[in-house]
Amino acid sequence: MKKNFTAWRRQIERSEIMAAYKDEQRGTWYVSFHYYDWTGKNCRKVKRGFKTKREATEWERHFRMKEAADLDMTFEEFVQAYTRDMMPKLKHNTWLTKEHILRTKLLPYFKDKKMRDIRPKDIIQWQNEQISYRDEKGKPYAPTYLKTLQSELSALFNHAVRFYELKSNPVVKAGPLGKGKAEEMLFWTKEEYLKFIEAVKDKPYSYHAFQILYWCGLRVGELLALTPQDIDFDNKVIRITKSYQRLEGKDVITDPKTPKSKRNVSMPDFLCEELKDYIGRLYGILPTDRIFHLTKSFLHHEMTRGAEKAGVKRIRIHDLRHSHVSLLINMGFSALAIGNRVGHETEKITYRYAHLFPTVQNEMAEKLEIERMTKKA
Repeated sequence: MKKNFTAWRRQIERSEIMAAYKDEQRGTWYVSFHYYDWTGKNCRKVKRGFKTKREATEWERHFRMKEAADLDMTFEEFVQAYTRDMMPKLKHNTWLTKEHILRTKLLPYFKDKKMRDIRPKDIIQWQNEQISYRDEKGKPYAPTYLKTLQSELSALFNHAVRFYELKSNPVVKAGPLGKGKAEEMLFWTKEEYLKFIEAVKDKPYSYHAFQILYWCGLRVGELLALTPQDIDFDNKVIRITKSYQRLEGKDVITDPKTPKSKRNVSMPDFLCEELKDYIGRLYGILPTDRIFHLTKSFLHHEMTRGAEKAGVKRIRIHDLRHSHVSLLINMGFSALAIGNRVGHETEKITYRYAHLFPTVQNEMAEKLEIERMTKKA
């Protein structure tokens, strides 16, 4: 299955180069291209009379998406069309995640079914298979993962409805699967973190990585992408401009998760001094070299080692970010200030961490009570 999927990608990359040409006599633009319909037949198309190059290439793109479609095709054949349409638009790491789910969780079940014949009952049967899955240790899929699987399947059918004239999305009619967020948000109190960090102090690279994650609230990818030139020791600021991913066996530097993720994070004095001393002891490091050549699996191992040694509950690496937000909330900072620091929209901070904020409603009621009891001047 993976071999076939890779072959599709290569064919798509070769065939999807869109170009427009200038008709010098008429002063307009035209497109002339070959495309493969869903049966694999090589076809040629010419269209003239566009005022701009952009109009011409846009027309070609929409033509490929609609004219090469036929919902008599199988799910497997439609995935090829979906790949052609979506792969160029997405970040590489985002597409790899989507591709993995398509290849391992969706294609094995639906591949031979025709798109137009897939009904809500088929989706419900697939949902039940995912719910009943157990790994070698007897553990089921997490509710959040089930939600992700269904979201990818629904996105594919939405694409078919929007661009390939499928009448409706059977996933919507089948109903929800899984949950959008985890049951419980774990985090360490400051006291728990201090016990943990003392336990991993014997490994400087672990110690300094965890110090940044906890006291600055960085994402793991942001931490692993840091270079010396990202650290402004004079102004005590870490500049977040990129993220690190390990994709298909290669180190890949990408843009941060969202536009708001590009930000400057101020460091407390003690952390600034610790980091300056640590980088100063890294032999031969260049301004553009990554500071932390660590893997996520290593950090996971260190989290387990440190938690057991310190006698605190085990949390995930990303939960250090939750712990940072929790600390800032307890210190009295607003959702706006916290969101700017960690690269989240204010609404997301308010929604995800509402249960951690002080009881503002109670404070309001108390002040209204005082106001009511105060005599008019």
